[in-house]
Amino acid sequence: MSSDQQQPQKTFPVSWEQLHRDAKALAWRLVAAGPWQGIAAITRGGLVPAAVVARELDLRLIDTLCIASYDDRSQGEMRVIKDVPGDGEGWLIIDDLVDTGKTAQAVREMMPKAHFATVYAKPAGRPLVDSFITEVSQDTWILFPWDMELQSVPPIVQSGR
Repeated sequence: MSSDQQQPQKTFPVSWEQLHRDAKALAWRLVAAGPWQGIAAITRGGLVPAAVVARELDLRLIDTLCIASYDDRSQGEMRVIKDVPGDGEGWLIIDDLVDTGKTAQAVREMMPKAHFATVYAKPAGRPLVDSFITEVSQDTWILFPWDMELQSVPPIVQSGR
């Protein structure tokens, strides 16, 4: 994390079932805003929610915006590895989370006419997306199911928080 960002103070674990429910809820919100030509999933976090949204909206045209900016819990320099041609007219951009808004801002510049939707949003990035399902505080780290494995943990009262 850069020196101007605070370390997350809380965690919000998301199970596969919860992510599926939330991505499906996002699809419900997006139905009325369509029809859509296709989806641009932001890799890697947007791939799973994009698959759920694509299924629910019966979309078969899915492309990827390949962007790297996080290394575990540290946000570094953003690198665009692959973009999607066009201005985004008629397209959905899907990501798991909008956090600081740095990635979202870059994506907005690449596809200004697309509808940007995320499953989760933090306050700093929320104004940059058109649709989202759940807001969490800026000092919360979301633990996505692909980043976790089951293990025993001590009770919250013992963790000192």
